[in-house]
Amino acid sequence: MSPTTRQICFVNAAHSFTHYSLLILATAVLAMVAQEPEVFGTDYGPILALGTAMFVIYGLGALPMGWLADKFGRKALMAAFFLGGGTAMAMCGLAPSPFWLATALGLMGAFSAIYHPIGTAIVAEAGGDRVGRAMGINGVFGNLGVALAPVVTAFLAATLGWRWAFVLPGLLCVAIGLLYLREPAFDARKAGGPTRPFPAIPPAIVRRAVISLLAIATVSGLVFNAYTLLIPKLMEERLANSPELLPVVGLLAFLATICGGVAQYTVGQMIDRNTLKTVFMPLAIVQVPGLLALSFLDGWAVLPVAGLVAAAIFGQVTVNETMTARYVAPELRAKLYSVRFTVGFLGAALASPLVGFLHEATGSLALAMVVLAAVASVTLACAILFPNRREELSPEAWARAPEMAGTARPAPAE
Repeated sequence: MSPTTRQICFVNAAHSFTHYSLLILATAVLAMVAQEPEVFGTDYGPILALGTAMFVIYGLGALPMGWLADKFGRKALMAAFFLGGGTAMAMCGLAPSPFWLATALGLMGAFSAIYHPIGTAIVAEAGGDRVGRAMGINGVFGNLGVALAPVVTAFLAATLGWRWAFVLPGLLCVAIGLLYLREPAFDARKAGGPTRPFPAIPPAIVRRAVISLLAIATVSGLVFNAYTLLIPKLMEERLANSPELLPVVGLLAFLATICGGVAQYTVGQMIDRNTLKTVFMPLAIVQVPGLLALSFLDGWAVLPVAGLVAAAIFGQVTVNETMTARYVAPELRAKLYSVRFTVGFLGAALASPLVGFLHEATGSLALAMVVLAAVASVTLACAILFPNRREELSPEAWARAPEMAGTARPAPAE
């Protein structure tokens, strides 16, 4: 295995751990109210809200990562992700009170903030001319973390106790971090080998794409995070509402979210052959009616609809990440990813208290689904406004774009 391939394997593993760690609490809470009610209480909403600081720090922490990577190097930051994030995960399992659990979750959010600005930039550069495929595969690993979190957490919580659901994956993350430390320093800019020079794109088109991207990030972060948080509770409410069925809840949540992994790989393949808007529009259209349907469906009909919505939401992530790779020059990507993920994760930080509050106020997730559908309608509007340019598939054609008429042509690359 080449150094480049090993590096990408570590980056993909980091993506899995990022999403896995952030979603342990969403399933663990179902066991905490039964196993330690004297410490954490018996209400779902207040315990889920303990993750608020984690998501706020996760969002704000992404902003300086591009600058920190320039100062300390990407390897140092990725090593800190594995070692610090794994340690914080284990600390959550040792927390003696709600305050210390919230503190450990916040620390975990700080280390988790490293991954997306740094890891996504590495994948974008390593993907070369097939960046959609690279993003799709990387997205599958992230989705694998989302899908495994409820089923593994439910199994560990039911068999060993909820605390081990944090401790064991934390120790595994640290172990992978120790292996990563043995890797030599790696220049991610060379990971993709020789590629075509980045084209000169008309500034007006770039501005339109970036504005749409940041607007999408603002709302999609909330929808993505809220949906992944509430899937275990949705399955418990609609399909398996007995405490003894916690492993079944985890399995059902896994089945719903694994659809997102399949969608991300498929979307990644499609992006390399189609314009971004062509792929994005169907995904954006599905979300609103799908979320509205989940507000009232009951029984086994919930599972396929939940899977379809997961596919649309997760597939959209791959499209969004490829937008930056197609419209922003490589030297600016890490910084724009930092801004984009900060904007997105600030919206995501609202997910935990929003879902908790709406469930506490109504006693079900029906209203939460309606609110998410309303938010998702903004994504649909952004998809309509996003540029639909064939030049995306043949970057050299940007030089012949009508908007480039009368402008100085770039000198050919040496």
